[in-house]
Amino acid sequence: MLVLSRHKDETIMIGDDIEISIVDIKGDTVRIGINAPRDVTVHRKEIYEAIRAENIAAAQRQAIPDKAALGNIAAMLKKPKQ
Repeated sequence: MLVLSRHKDETIMIGDDIEISIVDIKGDTVRIGINAPRDVTVHRKEIYEAIRAENIAAAQRQAIPDKAALGNIAAMLKKPKQ
């Protein structure tokens, strides 16, 4: 992990097109501004983790077929071919 010290109105560059600026500092709180291309998603970590957990849960729900779907598949397999 790279650790940098910055003061208010100073900036950090990530690559050529992501800019992190220190907007304000009040006590233990630092406000930052982020300029990034539209195709780069930016989330607070707790939001990112919640989205990730929901995506995993949704994928798991889709991977487990319901009983009706299994019944339909079983019926199709038992049906004689003509």
